Amino acid sequence: MTNDNKLIIGTAPDSWGVWFPDDPKQTPWERFLDEVAEAGYKWIELGPYGYLPTDPSRLADELAQRDLKISAGTVFTAFHRGKDQWEEAWEPALRVAELTAAMGGEHIVVIPAMWRDDVTGEAVENEVLTPEQWDSLFGGHDELGRRLRDQFGLQQQFHSHADSHVQGQRDIERLLENTDSELLTLCLDTGHAEYGGASSVDLIRKYPERIGYLHLKQINPDVLATVREQNLTWAAANTAGVMIEPPNGLPDLREVIEAVESLQKPIFGIVEQDMYPVDFDVPLPIAARTRKYLLSCGSRTTVR
Repeated sequence: MTNDNKLIIGTAPDSWGVWFPDDPKQTPWERFLDEVAEAGYKWIELGPYGYLPTDPSRLADELAQRDLKISAGTVFTAFHRGKDQWEEAWEPALRVAELTAAMGGEHIVVIPAMWRDDVTGEAVENEVLTPEQWDSLFGGHDELGRRLRDQFGLQQQFHSHADSHVQGQRDIERLLENTDSELLTLCLDTGHAEYGGASSVDLIRKYPERIGYLHLKQINPDVLATVREQNLTWAAANTAGVMIEPPNGLPDLREVIEAVESLQKPIFGIVEQDMYPVDFDVPLPIAARTRKYLLSCGSRTTVR
């Protein structure tokens, strides 16, 4: 990142309804790249590995044609399930890390496994971790952060997530208190934090050195109230429209951006609006409006 002390706004395939490497319900990757550039963004994430071309030369050419760059890749982990999860996590993480580093990216967003299936909503394990499972989670992420740093020069950005074991304020704080600050910083997802009852601004103020990356999104408070009242799964909540176009929801992203700018360090703010599945004509105008709104929120906020 070349912009010292800037909040750099980017976007991700998620904002075009992309959750999987290949799905006919998703915007084709060529159209995604074209529309990202048309909307005025310069930085993107890789999204699910295999959605964008995985050959570095081809991907570099496709990005260059549209004046786009990669900020991060994404991997998924389940370290709380024990040591046998290491190889299961590292093999795909290795591919993502190699491609991210080859594209000049500096970050890996790490999403923990959900205890309810993200599509069907079926419970696949206990919602509450044992102390031993917490220890396994802490150790796994420290080791992942070390490998990403030492082998690829990449920083692990942990992403708390709805229906995962690290969702609420106390969960996030427990993670930060028990992991190495050099090996794990937060991808603070403002929407998932709000969903889990955590305060993005409070986390920024209490743990400024652990805020390494942002996913910017908002929650519809009316839908969230229904989610909590009916104990809806993340899958059902997403279908019900729990994510909403800024600035119509929570948290107040202007307040979040002001808090981040006060940290006086360069940081990415990647727009993510979960919309799977979505009609292909829907994402582009939302992406353009969101970019314009976010750029109005801060004095040191840019797209370059």
